Amino acid sequence: MVLKIEDIKKPAKQIGKAKRKGRGVGSGKGKTAGRGHKGAGQRTGSKNYLGFEGGQMPLMRRIPKRGFNNKWKKQWNVVNVGTLQNSDEVKEGAVVDKDFLLKNRMIRKKDLPCKVLGKGKLEKAVTVKADSFSETARKAIEGAGGKAETA
Repeated sequence: MVLKIEDIKKPAKQIGKAKRKGRGVGSGKGKTAGRGHKGAGQRTGSKNYLGFEGGQMPLMRRIPKRGFNNKWKKQWNVVNVGTLQNSDEVKEGAVVDKDFLLKNRMIRKKDLPCKVLGKGKLEKAVTVKADSFSETARKAIEGAGGKAETA
């Protein structure tokens, strides 16, 4: 039997009732409600954020910052024509599109546009549908007797 995520059930009595804090000294969590006496951890809005180092200069502020990330950079799924040649799934006369590439794990991210580059040789006549082609890829595909179609 194969275990599936939807078959997993929460164990019985895994989560009990929450301990009521600050309800008198007899409750076991009264008075300070488990926060101890004085200090930043006892007070509301205490400095327990991610990266807080007890007042020491945090690591993220100590390390030097260099370069920058371009948030407008266009990202691509990239496939080389040599990959199409070496793949056993790509047969002569096949139509290679984004769904085919995803199914055969030649690209990973379905939300990014697909670009075919010209690294390698192609000897199979295939129709390739992609968002973009490099000039060498277009020549390699058409040179092998196939078609390069922009989707």
